[in-house]
Amino acid sequence: MASRVNIVQVQILDNPAMFVDKFKMEITFEVFEHLPHDLEWELVYVGSGTSRDFDQVLDSALVGPIPEGRHKFVFDAEHPDISKIPVEDIVGVSVLLLRCKYNDQEFINMGWFVANEYTDEELKENPPAKPLIEKLSRKIETEDLRVTTFPIRWTDEDPVAEPVDEEANKVFDEDDLMPLHDDGQDDDEEEEDDDETGPNTEEVDLNESFNERMANAHDGTEQKNGEESMEHDGASGDVEMGDKH
Repeated sequence: MASRVNIVQVQILDNPAMFVDKFKMEITFEVFEHLPHDLEWELVYVGSGTSRDFDQVLDSALVGPIPEGRHKFVFDAEHPDISKIPVEDIVGVSVLLLRCKYNDQEFINMGWFVANEYTDEELKENPPAKPLIEKLSRKIETEDLRVTTFPIRWTDEDPVAEPVDEEANKVFDEDDLMPLHDDGQDDDEEEEDDDETGPNTEEVDLNESFNERMANAHDGTEQKNGEESMEHDGASGDVEMGDKH
């Protein structure tokens, strides 16, 4: 079934910041039909490009039940636990993931690249063997947000989503991930559907794809990060909502 929730915008606040500062983002979303259960928002820091064992759930928030309309709240979370990140992965490129679930079913996964670096030129040129956390800055790049959507059952009457085939378990290049906006610049092979792009309903392991990109970044390739907005005109006005931790 088509999603009952549209993420209109995720605005990263206090960016750039120091590594030890809180993450803070303002999330605006639309609900097309009343949702009797909570939406569960989860912020995840990818601690290493070599293993998902180092992923950290920074915080989660429950919002709901939610009436039809447009809603907005601020989601903040503490910085990652340094002791749970490999020393060699503290400085450099990482990834921040924002996930949302309904009835324990993840239906959207959004990711940004994060650059952790020293602001002091001397430390940049001669980084200490043991990172100086208090000297590290953090910048969430806001130009290349990546989004993956997943079909779920919004009600008991909805059909059970088809199982994911083996292709979905492969590591995808970032070009295979769906950007928040599609400006109609499709590949040369696509001559139709210039006006509308359907939702990406194939389950793509966004985390694994970012891990591959992070590994390349640590080898010296370019660093890219991102945040962008999805716009959808709603029938109702803005409704301010608090989050429940």
